Amino acid sequence: MEDKNILLTGDQCRVDIEFTVEYHSQLPPIVEEIIASCKKVPAIAHYDTAMIPSKESVIEILEDLKDLLFPGYFRQQGFDAYSLGYHIGNLVNAVFEKLASQIARSIRHECRRLNSLCTQCLDLGQRDALVFLKKIPMLREILAGDVQAAYDGDPAAKSLDEVIFSYPCILAITIYRVAHELHVQGVPVLPRIMTEYAHGVTGIDIHPGAKIGKDFFIDHGTGVVIGETTEIGDRVKMYQGVTLGALSFPKDVQGNLIRGTKRHPTIEDDVTLYSNATILGPTVIGARSVIGGNVWITQDVPPDTMVAIEQPHLRYKGGNKNLLGSTRPDPEPVKNGS
Repeated sequence: MEDKNILLTGDQCRVDIEFTVEYHSQLPPIVEEIIASCKKVPAIAHYDTAMIPSKESVIEILEDLKDLLFPGYFRQQGFDAYSLGYHIGNLVNAVFEKLASQIARSIRHECRRLNSLCTQCLDLGQRDALVFLKKIPMLREILAGDVQAAYDGDPAAKSLDEVIFSYPCILAITIYRVAHELHVQGVPVLPRIMTEYAHGVTGIDIHPGAKIGKDFFIDHGTGVVIGETTEIGDRVKMYQGVTLGALSFPKDVQGNLIRGTKRHPTIEDDVTLYSNATILGPTVIGARSVIGGNVWITQDVPPDTMVAIEQPHLRYKGGNKNLLGSTRPDPEPVKNGS
């Protein structure tokens, strides 16, 4: 009996695949079914309408802006003080043209979505791009404070350069601060594309509508969520897994979500939030307070307050060894307050 299991040799594996008419002939019906699906479910098909922003172009703009905000650190290095003007000039012109185009697309798309077409999209795009570029010196000053806060707040940091190069929080905060300024200017769509890109790259989710003060530091960062109406003061430090979210989503009489209301926490100056703390609703955490890990807070916390979960009772099985490795009988559970 002939063996049906054919062992391919290395030479046979390298033979080019030849596409046959038999299979190609089955593609046109598939194309027609996909076209019919686009017409049947238009909500997730974008055609025959205004061009939307290009995610690839937005990421390219962010890379250019990193070079403007941190000259000499990333793509182009090795220039000196004499060529700084040439370098900055080229970047500013490139960012202006790219950003103006993407803002114009965002505005045009929003006009079409709201059935209020205008003929000034390109002019508005250039105006908003110019307004944003004028903010670069201010953004650089704020980001310098964020970098210093990361260095001061992490004993593992060896230098400011290491922080700028490698800390995910600096990338996430940089993109947030860029997106927030565009959000404040009323630019649609673009700010959210930026912060969701940062979310995907760093695991840190900051809505561009959040208001964050100076000298902000997120240690480690993975899993941090900061909602749209969150307000954070100066010199706030938080650790991985912190959620500043909404307690509930109020709805109107028709059952639609009510948007634009304050629904996220306010964190005042000099607060520290430890890992996996969850703070929900329009809750106020008072200045200089410390919120311990894994707590769940839905009510205001006065200034200068420490909030922590009660010490859990730990039980060790096997070996009858304490944490120091000495052998002794199992200890009695520690009572609260003892």
